[in-house]
Amino acid sequence: MVDSPSFWSTAFDGLLCLMILLLGWRVVFTTDLFRAALTFFVFGLLVSLAWVRLQAVDVALAEATIGAGLTGALFLAALSRLRRSSMRGNGRASAERDSAEGESKKC
Repeated sequence: MVDSPSFWSTAFDGLLCLMILLLGWRVVFTTDLFRAALTFFVFGLLVSLAWVRLQAVDVALAEATIGAGLTGALFLAALSRLRRSSMRGNGRASAERDSAEGESKKC
């Protein structure tokens, strides 16, 4: 009974659904943006696999291309730009703070 293809197919589908739910929860509630972007990428790949299991190969291909690939790349590019701009912003704030401290010492 355990060796039947139906059992293993159902078990795989159940595990796939559970992983999709867990990764979706993790994407929403993680605080590290890089980890969230990578988790979203894996989430998109698993959703694409779910579409294949539902025999919707065209939708799976679109999900893998757009949902996981393109969106994941855009998230990582935005994160890179965000980190670069925050580094420049921290440098300005530090320079402004130092100049303000220098002026307060003069008085």
